[in-house]
Amino acid sequence: MNQAAFTSSDQTTSKVNLLDFDRQGLRDFFTQIGEKPYRAEQVMKWIYHDLQDDFENMTDVGKALRAKLNEVCYIGAPKTVLDKAANDGTHKWLLGMDQGNAVETVYIPEPTRGTLCVSSQIGCALNCQFCSTGAQGFNRNLSTAEIIGQVWVAAKYLGNVTHQNRRITNVVMMGMGEPLANFENVVRAMKLMRDDLGFGLAAKRVTLSTAGMVPLIDQLSDTIDVSLAVSLHAANDDLRTELVPLNKRYPIAELIAACQRWVARKPRTSITFEYTLMKGVNDQPEHARQLIKLMRKLPTCKVNLIPFNPFPGTRFERSGADAIRDFQTQLLSAGVLTMLRRTRGDDIDAACGQLAGQVTDRTRRSADLRKRQDEGVQHAV
Repeated sequence: MNQAAFTSSDQTTSKVNLLDFDRQGLRDFFTQIGEKPYRAEQVMKWIYHDLQDDFENMTDVGKALRAKLNEVCYIGAPKTVLDKAANDGTHKWLLGMDQGNAVETVYIPEPTRGTLCVSSQIGCALNCQFCSTGAQGFNRNLSTAEIIGQVWVAAKYLGNVTHQNRRITNVVMMGMGEPLANFENVVRAMKLMRDDLGFGLAAKRVTLSTAGMVPLIDQLSDTIDVSLAVSLHAANDDLRTELVPLNKRYPIAELIAACQRWVARKPRTSITFEYTLMKGVNDQPEHARQLIKLMRKLPTCKVNLIPFNPFPGTRFERSGADAIRDFQTQLLSAGVLTMLRRTRGDDIDAACGQLAGQVTDRTRRSADLRKRQDEGVQHAV
């Protein structure tokens, strides 16, 4: 078990965080402490349905068991360091981890749904050139408790804002980090998102976004039923390798083949390809033609166009409105199902590509960025 690194100050390291377990793991834990496995499901309902983190308030759990649980375990979600609300209703939490680290979690309300964007790592090691998270460097993977704890914190907050009738209907693993690089903890957390005793979300309402870790896409398909999004951003290898360095290891042909295998195994599902539009970089008519050619290999899938969201120190700019419209029109005219993502939460730096949190960088990448900013050099990390 990868126990959550963040604990409140009154917890001891010998105690087990129950948020680190999916249902089977929790049943195994209860067996290990000499209790009936069904007690795990009883407690699980209190944790995820009632958002309860105090054993004493679990009224249908016997007094002796409550005392034992207080001795050997706890329910520890990350603490909120800061929360901000945007003018459009988007909400961002900065959640504390260890050693001064923090991650960002974002809730995006819409008329018919509420989407929570969840982080999987403190920082990111992939160094995608247009992403603020990547510019901050990388510290470590999040534990299962730290991942599902983000959903728990947001659900608890939203449940207390009843007059706005807000709730979480969708979760996207699109926050800080590459989810497939933290495979076991992310999968365990998504099982809790999907479990009827957890947050009870349908497969189509839990989405994992990857930059293209090909072997783990196949493994994910065999492990759990969720939706898949792929951060593409370019349809030729030279440009994609520049923007997404992981492409050098897993080039586009291998990535598309993995996506074809995913669709073959899950014939009623559709993959979303994310494409961030950057002025003069990947927004020209020839880029659209390359993308159309690529999408013909996956005709049931769709493209999500994302206007670039700027952050300090980047050399990239958002494509103009005309270029974005022309790019979308070109794809639609070729029969490619294409959506244009409306920028949300950019006034609180909560838009796509802007999440940075607080990262004690182990890669020196953020130090290099600060040096370049101090020198006044506008260049990508």
